[in-house]
Amino acid sequence: MVKLSSLNALRKRFNISRLAIKYSRVTIGFWIAMVVAGLLAFSSLKYALFPDITFPVVVVNAQVPLETALETEQKLTQPIEERLLPLAGLDQMVSSTYPGRTVVTLYFHVGTNLNSSSMEVEKTLWQIALPEGATFQVIPFNLNESSAVSYTIKSDTKDLKELAEIAKTSILSEIAQLPGVLKVNLLGGGETTFTAINSGSELTKQAPEIIKEEQRRDSPESPIPVTATRIRFNGQEALAFQVIKGGDANTLDVVSRVEEAVQRLQATLPGVQLVLAVTQANYIREATQSTIDGLVLAIVLAVLVIFTFLRNWRATLITALAIPISLLGTAIVMAIYGFNLETITLLALALVIGIIIDDAIVEVENISRHLEAGKSPRQAALAATNEIGLTVSASTLTIVAVFLPVGLMGGNLGQFFKPFGLTVSAAVLTSLLVARTLCPVLAVYWLKPRQGRREQGTGNREQRCSAVLGVSPMSDCIKTGTVNREKLSTVVFDVWLRSHPKYRDLLRWSLGHGQVVVGLAVLSFVAGISLIPLIPQGFIPTLDRGEFMITYTAPLPQMPSASQFGNLINKILNLGGFDTNSEESKSLSNSDTNSDTNPDLREQLKPQLSKPQLSKSGFNGLFPINSGMQLVLKQSEQVAKQLEEAVLAFPEVESVYTVVGVQGEPNKGNLQVKLKRNRQYTTAEVQEKMRAALPKISGVTTSVEDIQFIELPTQKPVQVALLGDDLEVLGNTAADLKTRIETLPGLVDVEATGQNNLGNKITEIEHVNGQRGVYVRASLNQGHRLGDATEEVVKVAKLVLPDGVRLELWGDSALSSHVLGSFAGTLTLSVTCMLLVLILPFGRLLEPMVVGLSLPLSIVGAMLALLITQSDFGMISLIGLIFLLGLLDKNALLLMDYVNQLRRAGLSRTEAILETGVVRLRPIIMTTASTILGMLPLALGFGAGAELRQPMAVAIIGGLLTSTLLSLIVVPVLYSLLEDCWVGLFSGIALRASQKSEVRSQK
Repeated sequence: MVKLSSLNALRKRFNISRLAIKYSRVTIGFWIAMVVAGLLAFSSLKYALFPDITFPVVVVNAQVPLETALETEQKLTQPIEERLLPLAGLDQMVSSTYPGRTVVTLYFHVGTNLNSSSMEVEKTLWQIALPEGATFQVIPFNLNESSAVSYTIKSDTKDLKELAEIAKTSILSEIAQLPGVLKVNLLGGGETTFTAINSGSELTKQAPEIIKEEQRRDSPESPIPVTATRIRFNGQEALAFQVIKGGDANTLDVVSRVEEAVQRLQATLPGVQLVLAVTQANYIREATQSTIDGLVLAIVLAVLVIFTFLRNWRATLITALAIPISLLGTAIVMAIYGFNLETITLLALALVIGIIIDDAIVEVENISRHLEAGKSPRQAALAATNEIGLTVSASTLTIVAVFLPVGLMGGNLGQFFKPFGLTVSAAVLTSLLVARTLCPVLAVYWLKPRQGRREQGTGNREQRCSAVLGVSPMSDCIKTGTVNREKLSTVVFDVWLRSHPKYRDLLRWSLGHGQVVVGLAVLSFVAGISLIPLIPQGFIPTLDRGEFMITYTAPLPQMPSASQFGNLINKILNLGGFDTNSEESKSLSNSDTNSDTNPDLREQLKPQLSKPQLSKSGFNGLFPINSGMQLVLKQSEQVAKQLEEAVLAFPEVESVYTVVGVQGEPNKGNLQVKLKRNRQYTTAEVQEKMRAALPKISGVTTSVEDIQFIELPTQKPVQVALLGDDLEVLGNTAADLKTRIETLPGLVDVEATGQNNLGNKITEIEHVNGQRGVYVRASLNQGHRLGDATEEVVKVAKLVLPDGVRLELWGDSALSSHVLGSFAGTLTLSVTCMLLVLILPFGRLLEPMVVGLSLPLSIVGAMLALLITQSDFGMISLIGLIFLLGLLDKNALLLMDYVNQLRRAGLSRTEAILETGVVRLRPIIMTTASTILGMLPLALGFGAGAELRQPMAVAIIGGLLTSTLLSLIVVPVLYSLLEDCWVGLFSGIALRASQKSEVRSQK
């Protein structure tokens, strides 16, 4: 063992409590200043749903005068992709090629500078020898520039044209000049969208410019052109204005400013109603407030646990003060790093409540124990802090070693969890500083000295146990009337005293049957691992926002190329000049547009005959004329009306906001459904019922989807890409896979791309990272998890994949498979760092080895809890498992450090272990109970956003229950067995070395 003198010197070096007590006024003044600074920092933190992360995307929109998609792919798409694929920071690249046009989308790693990336893309494109007549646009696209809120504009006395005029003159410019607003779009009426763009200058007070969308389609602010749309609200036609926030703007700040502006505008617009249609703000407010409420309740429950065990309001108050002071200190760090009060950081704060209070509990409990030995408060504080200072510091540093790698993870996932890891690390370091400085000082001033009741070796078993615990015997409690005043704590204490002899006997038996104990521990670990396949495999739990989206796609008429356009117009209008033997006629003979049964279209096309032209934007260039687009828009609105009628028939529905003509395509639309608060069914249950009730319209595909906070087209939870060279084989395989997936339970709204390439004419070619591919996507039904669904899809896909076609996970399916690998690497690094830190207080490898071998004890409880509650085994529950590593190593450290102290004081190893078990039992049970009760509000799943917090809390509670019970037995046994092996190993080495030396000397 390490020499006593060196360890004592190390303990004194780490005992900053001695300086804090010596300069107590400075210590108190410092923490008062920290509290004031923390309050200011906390008030500056903004509410958000998720961390502020920039998702850099660059879109290349290139056009060339070519007739076919195959020719465009060969001469335009492939040269562009070959040069762009090697770009630094590029994560994924996808493209869609149409006749004469290609759209290449580049997704860069989170944290990559968007402007630099777009400039690099443009620089690279200028170096490519593109075909003659080719043009391109490079459009930087920040996904954080998303819709923050939308309002409908309605009136009982004014028509849509009048409302549009009022909006352009009075509403758009007023909203667009608000801080944080990037632009405001006026939607509806079937007219071209108008947009008000924020000038960004508060000094000049320049009015926002209002322009038609078609005037700015070549502008970087509009990567996806917003063309003519129709808006409906609760079954009635209306207008709407959509507020797009800046990429760095806080959603709640923007929405609050818009709400105030709308109230002012409403007073100046008689006969016009501005009605809230869509907003993220309400859910963000509810989710953050719900987490804060759970945090406060966790603090209250933890304090009650402390009082129940300590039975001293002064000691309880000292311990309780550590929580808010540590949190305020953490707020300072969060403000410095620019973090928000969002789901991830609030999750971190809720998580560290147990750790924060753990440090204070250990300090105050140890001081109380020394007070019971008859020491003065100052002597007790100095002795107690010197006794455990090194252990507490080392255990806290191990938690930092566990969580700091989480904040430093690479990739997109690492950027997402950077606030989490740094917040936890800041909180535990602050709590360590509070426990080592403020708590001892307050103990000196507030705790009262007690007469020595600690006389070991005398009295009955009750007195001995009480003396070891550092609390009054039960008989004294009865004499002083404590039973009457503190019934709850006295009953708990009575049970507590009676349990100690049994625990001591169990520990003694376990030390004599170490191999049996270790065998049972191994079996529990194996049992925990075997439960994993039975647990729902998820990624990030779906949030029940009380809202969801219904998307639809109506049939789209096949439009001709530019060279075919004139003959097509003449044929449709029966004006002559159409050569039925021409190639154009043959290629159009199977087209839906080759018909003379549409008089509306004939009438609308007549004015266009004088100057037919091919539009360069909107609907992927498929619609050459505005009149045809308006007709498709009308037909699409009829589809929306039928869907609205079915949706509004549900009593759970509060409102339906419909946009016809989304993503610049008039045949597509979406219905955003908002449910009533007081409803009988969950959102998932309503979605399931609605899927069955939606009308089946010929040629129309519908999908019921969860709302994405970052709006991405074609975003479904389950996605796979099929990669190969033959377009027909890819299309047939995708169609076959789609048919098979539709029969799987839990997968709904299945769609497959590549179906347009099954005939004689190829209209769209998709690429994934430079290779031809098609997608199969699906949504999840109620009660089904992403990981399980992805696994089933992969199994089915392996049955249908022909030679030359391979499968690649995409979207959330890919992320869920990567998350386990990322966390496995991070977990390995965390454990390695933790074990290296543990060498510091012990000076040898034995104790770190015991800690490392005891860590898996939490697996069986965590997995069993997840299985019973049917919570996801995914990213959030993995965070709970990482947290368990930090808490378990603290318990093991408390046990082994005190064993070593008693052995240095002269006790045998067995007696030291038995004595340590009884002395350290109370602080370990206290910290475990306070942490479990602190997690209980989160585990019960109350409030908005509970789905995200619940798996973590469930895993922690289950893991703590089993690991604490097992570690109280397994850690002492491992310590004993490994030390015997350690001594035997080195004795054997020394013996062999001695024998070799003797042999050499004889020679």
